[in-house]
Amino acid sequence: MLTTTQAPFIEDAQRRGELFIHQPYELYSAENHEAWRRSYARMLPRWHRFANPAFLKGIDSLCLNHEAVPRLEEVNRFLNPLTGFQARPVSGYIPAFLFFDCLRNRTFPTTITIRDSRNLDYLPEPDIFHDVAGHVPMHTDRAFAETLVRFGECAHTAAELVSGIRDEHEQLQRLTSIIRAMARFFWFTVEFGLMRSKEGLRVYGSGLLSSFGEIEHSLESPDVQRYPIQLEWAINQSFEIDHYQPLLFIVDSFDHLFSLVDTLEKWMREGKLNHVAPGEPGVNELDLKSFLHAHAAI
Repeated sequence: MLTTTQAPFIEDAQRRGELFIHQPYELYSAENHEAWRRSYARMLPRWHRFANPAFLKGIDSLCLNHEAVPRLEEVNRFLNPLTGFQARPVSGYIPAFLFFDCLRNRTFPTTITIRDSRNLDYLPEPDIFHDVAGHVPMHTDRAFAETLVRFGECAHTAAELVSGIRDEHEQLQRLTSIIRAMARFFWFTVEFGLMRSKEGLRVYGSGLLSSFGEIEHSLESPDVQRYPIQLEWAINQSFEIDHYQPLLFIVDSFDHLFSLVDTLEKWMREGKLNHVAPGEPGVNELDLKSFLHAHAAI
């Protein structure tokens, strides 16, 4: 069994300190496969109604199994020739710099556990449906894939900039602010972004694309504020993860998104990310250490 929060294989890997692992496909139970089948079946009509065209094309390109948890090696067989990206199984949380560096190297850290089939809407942490059915189809689009790579490069810029600061307090303060700005940008774009299309607003954010309730809520609820993205707003806007998002940002295209990442790095070099507004998300010690140790290892 590889159910989220109930997976001895994952617990053993974490105890051994193994971050990158293999996908032990034989451990998926009938209930695990049923959770995938039901999640996919109920999302499919919502994708056709609310998802952006690049996502829909990506779903077709990947030839995902509708009936059972996909094998990542099969996913990569279709994905890699399109953009060079691959899904790589991990045992859990990835420190921030390592996660961004994976994107830079066209690798997407992928959870292998899956949500409980008895409660498909409750997700205590990302699972394989969120990662493979929510994120990976977007990785088949060349423009979006290049944006992820560019975003990963920003982490190297951040590590380089803070490495030259001798005062430890100032170094940690600046780094905390930069990581928070990057996390907010990622949240409001890659995870919860909306995009204009000829048919109107469509979803490209993976947090929305993997949520049965929120994908419709994001586009049709009067309770959601939807604004054209302003970079200075997004990097200073806190968010909470345990409820539907009340504020979403709109980009015009993936080229627009790429240009925003360019601007983000430019602002980082100019010091404009050194003092973003406090608040969520928090930045933990592992994230800080991952950046502080990165420059020496690059």
